[in-house]
Amino acid sequence: MTISTTKKLAGITLAAGVILALTGCGQAPTEGGAGSDGGEASSFLPCIVSDAGGFDDKSFNQLSYEGVVAAADELGVEVKKAESNAETEYGPNIDNMVSEGCNAIVSVGFALSQATVDAANANPDTNFILVDDAADNDFDGKQDAENVKPLLYNTAEAAFMAGYLSAGYSKSGKVGTYGGMEFPTVTIFMDGFKQGVDFYNKENSASVQVIGWDGTTGSFTGGFEANQEAKTVAKNILDQGVDVIMPVGGPIYQSALQAITESGAEVALVGVDADLFNTDPTTQDVVLTSVLKAMDVSVKEAVLSSADGTFSGEPYVGTLENEGVGIAPLHNFEGKVDPALMEKVEQIKQDIIGGKITVTSYLSK
Repeated sequence: MTISTTKKLAGITLAAGVILALTGCGQAPTEGGAGSDGGEASSFLPCIVSDAGGFDDKSFNQLSYEGVVAAADELGVEVKKAESNAETEYGPNIDNMVSEGCNAIVSVGFALSQATVDAANANPDTNFILVDDAADNDFDGKQDAENVKPLLYNTAEAAFMAGYLSAGYSKSGKVGTYGGMEFPTVTIFMDGFKQGVDFYNKENSASVQVIGWDGTTGSFTGGFEANQEAKTVAKNILDQGVDVIMPVGGPIYQSALQAITESGAEVALVGVDADLFNTDPTTQDVVLTSVLKAMDVSVKEAVLSSADGTFSGEPYVGTLENEGVGIAPLHNFEGKVDPALMEKVEQIKQDIIGGKITVTSYLSK
């Protein structure tokens, strides 16, 4: 499904939030994780609320949850978690966490932004950590609540590397990408990927095409579920002859994997958020690399800062320089990729960090 850009970046200085009508009852929090020191438990209580993808999405929510668990283990405390099954559960789940006495509440994803801000303003003594959104729902360039710490990731930098790698690896001269929904936190991957392909073409006098995103408009599934629509979008892109594809939107990669298998063609998959080779072994024969967001690390550090009293609402932005973003190893593709190509990709990383190559995104300085 190809649609025109409906959410413009103009006037958005950090990240896009989504205002949702939140009604109904949320799922009650459950406990997870455990203290590892065997000593007296701290009174600090870290909590986390997933989006509709759930904590076993092998991607976005899973990494964030692992970060909270790692912090809890270090502190010797328990974790409370609430897994959302629908958008209507976001607000109630967050409110339940407040009622449980949580000291730090992690909300996973831009879809929870408004509910997080509302809860933060109503509970100024609670620390909120918002993954992948700037907590700026009126788009005035300022956070809507001082006790929310946004965790943001300039994945365009890492996706640039993946785009260059994909263009150099491609035999057909066509690579593809598509997203779940057309929000900046999704298209930032697609923008970087296309810029990397364009840079490859310029450096090598090549003409590799990007199918599914032209920098302004592209292909989207309309959601973040691994369903028939996601599979159809992937199939439509594969049918145009691409041999590398990057789905952006949590579980939708699973639909791309199905489409690749059914096509019978040799197509490489580029993952996002987590290293799919590790989180989902079914991808190991097809995953070229993954564009990484170190959400587990940044979430852990934010939770620990809440526990030790150094919490700040100042946004964190993950970059190549601070290792908040990156690309995964080639794993099974090690012998399939020209070492000279990988040397160039590594040089590109250093040139982005050093400012020799400029990657543009809504998070660019």
